[in-house]
Amino acid sequence: MFWVRYTSFVMDGEHRTYRRQFLASTFKAGALLVLGWTALPKRGLSQGKDLKQPDTATFKDDGIIPNNRYPLLLYRGVINLGRTDPAAQVEEQFAANNWTNSWRNGIYPFHHYHSTSHEVLGIYRGSATVRLGGEQGRDFTVQAGDVIVIPAGVGHKNLGASNDFGVVGAYPDGRQWDLLTGQPGERPKADQNIAALPVPGNDPVYGASGPLRKIWQEE
Repeated sequence: MFWVRYTSFVMDGEHRTYRRQFLASTFKAGALLVLGWTALPKRGLSQGKDLKQPDTATFKDDGIIPNNRYPLLLYRGVINLGRTDPAAQVEEQFAANNWTNSWRNGIYPFHHYHSTSHEVLGIYRGSATVRLGGEQGRDFTVQAGDVIVIPAGVGHKNLGASNDFGVVGAYPDGRQWDLLTGQPGERPKADQNIAALPVPGNDPVYGASGPLRKIWQEE
């Protein structure tokens, strides 16, 4: 979900921040529904030979962060941010493929994961280094135009970012998400939640014909 700009994320304020974002996203989704925007067909950015395959990484359960047997997907430069409101461009691309309940902000500067939904993060401005997979995971540098699909259970943490860093987050079918940090008592309920989640019907970037379903269904 970085340090200079997002220090207000630690811990008491975090749920208030995301409650405000949830209310805003709920209002926005309702307005789009009234306008008929949600009737737009599912679409991908490009098809055929132009489709970019993602980098993948799989992380094992480290005893604190459960991670997932499904690989994380990292698309490099798949969104051509040519508009004056790049965050809206990312939101619309995700929503067209039924990844909704979106928010705009940064990524928490502590290890966390979600057990009730997979998550997509679209970088619409700036750059950052994130650690994925928990304390024993790997560090990745991402920048505007990149998209990260994070399976439920996979840890993610902000290690540092440019001052202008901005992210859009969204969830398949607009699922509600929880916020877990590897504390005692989270499991085994978190593991049960993760195991019950279906493979999303659409890749958030390329739609039904995108790589996500093929890659995840092979696992």
